[in-house]
Amino acid sequence: MIKEVIFDIDNTLYSYDKGHGEGMKQLYGYMKEQFGIEQEEFQSMVRISNQEITDRLGKDNAAIHSRSIRFQNLLEKWGKPLFPHVQAMYHVYWDTLLKVSGPEPGAVACMQELKSMGIRIGIGTDMTAMMQYEKLSAFGFAPYISHIVTSQEAGVEKPHPEFMKLCIKKAEARPEECVFVGDNLKKDACGASACGMHGVWYNPKGNKLPEDSEQLKGTFREIRHFNELVPYIKTLE
Repeated sequence: MIKEVIFDIDNTLYSYDKGHGEGMKQLYGYMKEQFGIEQEEFQSMVRISNQEITDRLGKDNAAIHSRSIRFQNLLEKWGKPLFPHVQAMYHVYWDTLLKVSGPEPGAVACMQELKSMGIRIGIGTDMTAMMQYEKLSAFGFAPYISHIVTSQEAGVEKPHPEFMKLCIKKAEARPEECVFVGDNLKKDACGASACGMHGVWYNPKGNKLPEDSEQLKGTFREIRHFNELVPYIKTLE
């Protein structure tokens, strides 16, 4: 019997891609207004700056997601003042993302149904913690969440086994009593399956399996809409 369903957040419970695109558009507008920076230069410097942060911190570190660190590094490379701009840029980006984003179709109703079935709901996400709380509250998921695991707390990013083990520990259930749902096939669905959970790949756009993932067939369940999740879970009882 399934006791816990764990959800990824970004591009699973809401469209990060849409929100990020709009956030970066507004951020460029701010940079142009404040410093006269043109779009091509802005985009190039963002790529260079983000890569430097990844090279410095490594990919298995939640700090690579921190917009405060990214914007600080960006301004330092340009020789621009940090105050008040890091804080202003942070709010331009995140306030825009929250404003233009919303829950994926059927996601809130799915959580409501799971709770009515006595199934607890957790979160497993690669990110710093506080902004994920902001998203869950803004998009209407907060009342249904029992506990959260972020890569900031776990000290590693998905699909690291220690991340998944912490999710299972907080669920207070056996791995086979847990379902993990996310948009990233390898990090979410297959990472969870490798640790004994039931991995579910949320694939609303019908993306094809990556060429190097053919051997992964059968180790996860694919869904295109959240209304498919509860019927699948019922087959696991």
